[in-house]
Amino acid sequence: MATTSDTSASFEETDTRNDEMHSTIEAWIDDLVTDVDEAKASVEFQEWLDVQSQFHDYSHRNTLLIKLQCPEATTVAGYNTWRNEFDRHVQEGEQAIWIWAPIITKQCPECENSPSYHEQSDCEYDETPPDEWSKGLVGFKPTAVFDVSQTEGEPLPELETEATGDADDLVPALLDAAAALDVDVRVVDAAEWDQGDAMGVCKHRAHENQPVIEAKARPNQADLAVTLIHEYAHALLHVDVDDDTERAKREVEAEAVAYIVGRYCGLDTSGSAFYLAAWQDDDTAGIQERLGRISSTAQEIISTVEES
Repeated sequence: MATTSDTSASFEETDTRNDEMHSTIEAWIDDLVTDVDEAKASVEFQEWLDVQSQFHDYSHRNTLLIKLQCPEATTVAGYNTWRNEFDRHVQEGEQAIWIWAPIITKQCPECENSPSYHEQSDCEYDETPPDEWSKGLVGFKPTAVFDVSQTEGEPLPELETEATGDADDLVPALLDAAAALDVDVRVVDAAEWDQGDAMGVCKHRAHENQPVIEAKARPNQADLAVTLIHEYAHALLHVDVDDDTERAKREVEAEAVAYIVGRYCGLDTSGSAFYLAAWQDDDTAGIQERLGRISSTAQEIISTVEES
């Protein structure tokens, strides 16, 4: 995909600024949609999808167990899965992360027990023999998994989504703009970061009037800037949205705003295409449908940063 670092813009004429910004942002949205479609069709993205499909989608309870035992965990699998599916091996001395794994086996239609427990129960069901019972969930058992950081071997495919460019002045400007945007923002040292593999979060605490943004500190200032913009967009657009089913739409809007503002500031934000491609359930046409919200939010952040 083409980079965008050489396609920044400036809107100097006061009388035509709004119209120029709107038409330019609309064109950049078209570029982003095209890049997302290209990303979805790329070999790199398909390889990433193939690997992701082999990992379990863990329940909330197991996710909590994983984070309690290994807060820095990002991608976990069983010992044999790492060895057989990914040609990676758990390093000697690593401590297992224990989760609850479902037990799926033949299940009595009446008492819903496995055949062995059914025999020990008072259930009198005998209409069909156990061999003809359907399989179902009969319980859970402790199972050991390991994070990718505890393994070594063949590398997993990764999507290169980090922004690049000169943002040494942009990050301070974004932090200075927080007050004008009515946002409380903090860059957290990596050693103190407790939000797992997220690079930034936007919270709205009941006892505070302002949205609270936290971003993980990192050497790549361009990527930090794009994360801050992304979370600012959440603060401006989604502070009153609490429906989890809207998560994909919220991420598309926030990342599109980050793409536009970052591009305006001369950064290469083409990695946004891969980021958005990962939201497979959201039609890329939906990005254009939300142009009004994306455009106005991008313009607000750009204007505020320039003033600061």
